[in-house]
Amino acid sequence: MRRSPGLTLVFDADDTLWENNVLFENVIDVFIEWLSHPTLDRVEVRALLDEIERANAVTHGFGSAMFLRSLHACFERLRERPGTPEERRQIEELARALVDREVELIPGVADTLGELVGRHDLHVFTKGNLAEQQQKYDASGLARFFSGVHIVDDKRTADYRALLGRLGLDPATTWMIGNSPKSDIHPARQVGMGAVLIPNENTWVLEHQELDPDPGVLTLTRFPELLDHF
Repeated sequence: MRRSPGLTLVFDADDTLWENNVLFENVIDVFIEWLSHPTLDRVEVRALLDEIERANAVTHGFGSAMFLRSLHACFERLRERPGTPEERRQIEELARALVDREVELIPGVADTLGELVGRHDLHVFTKGNLAEQQQKYDASGLARFFSGVHIVDDKRTADYRALLGRLGLDPATTWMIGNSPKSDIHPARQVGMGAVLIPNENTWVLEHQELDPDPGVLTLTRFPELLDHF
């Protein structure tokens, strides 16, 4: 790909700029072990939790609060009773670690952004709970590289169209960079933006989606490879 000057590069945050879902996966592992269901194995318990999260995300959005709600619901579904005060406290303690933590940047992110900011206009476009996402963004130390951070409940085609309109961006010179085909790649392409997929092995299962061949999509293996293209 030949470099073009003066583009707008829009970055996803969770699992693109910093690690996120691996922390949820760690909590899920501990939760399933703690639950110790007498008849269902780990895969079956996880499948039920995914189903509950999928439903809760529609109603309650994304973030640690929805995740905690899903853990409680999964427990009650499998135990066929409400949790005791002590059981609820233990589940809440598991999820608290997701909020009270340092932000761990993906390797090479800071140095790469330091190069890109001299070439292009950079923005963050992320979904989830407003306070949580803003807290992670502030803690990341990356704000100096970006012209703005844009936090929405979800990242659908209409949200991308609204972002382009609000910032007065030309989709032909705007690229979305992220790890999720569902939230980052497909909706960006639907509004005419270019898209860069940087897969993360810990991407949330609900963000998985088949990616059809598309000349407007560039797939990389590591974040620093952006410098070879932009």
